[in-house]
Order: sequence, then C-alpha cells, then structure tokens
Amino acid sequence: MDTRDGGLAWVVFPTSIGHCALVWDERGTVVGSTLPQGGAEQVRRAVSRWYPGAAAAEPPAPVARVVAAVRALLDGGTGDLADVPLEMGAVPEFDRRVYEVVRGIPPGQTLTYGEVAARLGAPGAAQAVGQALGRNPFPPIVPCHRVLAAGRKVGGFSARGGPRTKLRMLAAEGVHLEQPTLFDL
Repeated sequence: MDTRDGGLAWVVFPTSIGHCALVWDERGTVVGSTLPQGGAEQVRRAVSRWYPGAAAAEPPAPVARVVAAVRALLDGGTGDLADVPLEMGAVPEFDRRVYEVVRGIPPGQTLTYGEVAARLGAPGAAQAVGQALGRNPFPPIVPCHRVLAAGRKVGGFSARGGPRTKLRMLAAEGVHLEQPTLFDL
C-alpha cells in the first residue's frame, strides 16, 4: 500500500502472547497498536473497525523495526520501544502526559498508578492515570503493563486476558509479582 496519499496501513504479526498489530501513517509514525484480541483474524477485524480505510501492508523498514522490537519485548522482555515515534495529535493532553511518564519506565521496572500521578504533579490522580492507561492506543509501546495498583498488586488490564496477560508481559521482563488468587483474576 502507498501511504503517501495520507492513508493508513497496518500489519498483524505473531508474538508469544498472541497476534498483535501496528498501524502507521505515510511518515512511518505509529498511530495505533494493539495487543492480542484473540487470533489473527480477530486482530484484523478490530484494526479494520478502529481504522476504517486503513489497509493491510508490508511495513516499511522503520515500521518493521518497531514490529521486531515489539516481538522482542513480548517474547523475551528485551525490546526497546522508548524512541518509537507516536502520532498523539488526537490524544487528550492529560493522557499524553501520562504516556510520556509511562514510556520512561524501563523494561523490568514498574511504578504504581499513584507514583505516575505524583510524577505528573497530580498526586491525587491515580484513578485518572488508570483511566488514561485504559484508553492507551499504543500498547505495548506505551507500556501500561508496567503500572501497578497500590501495594504492587497487578491491578486492572484492559487487554484480552486481563491481569493474566499483564502478569505474562511482566514475567517476560523479569518482574514477578505475588501470584494472584482466583478472586484477583
């Protein structure tokens, strides 16, 4: 697909936790991504719904490097996504600030929602941080899985598989939390 006309393109690719997708613009800037939604076909349908008019395409070299880094992160906890360019023009200002703080959390480390809020200069905004992360259009590039509830509890996770997926992603990075009970999952 030629994205020079202002169109968007996407690719679905396998990882150890399931099929993910990246959506990019004509500049190769990521405009969205997704964690698994079920199988590859479910991911394709979700991306087509979220980005009508976008087309499946082979990623250009810069986007292919992002795909490789996402795979490396999800498969072994080693992908570096901190410098991936993201199109945040449609992202609300508060959410953008949250994503900038969260992108600064290195693999293998975590913060709590409250710690992210404090870094924003809004110490009472832990719930708002959680809501912003629930709207994250760039997982795992914006690594919302590295943000925990108070007391280093897993907290919520809006991706398919919920907290179990979050725990798998953290474990790939070497972060092992106390095992949740059935009531936590």
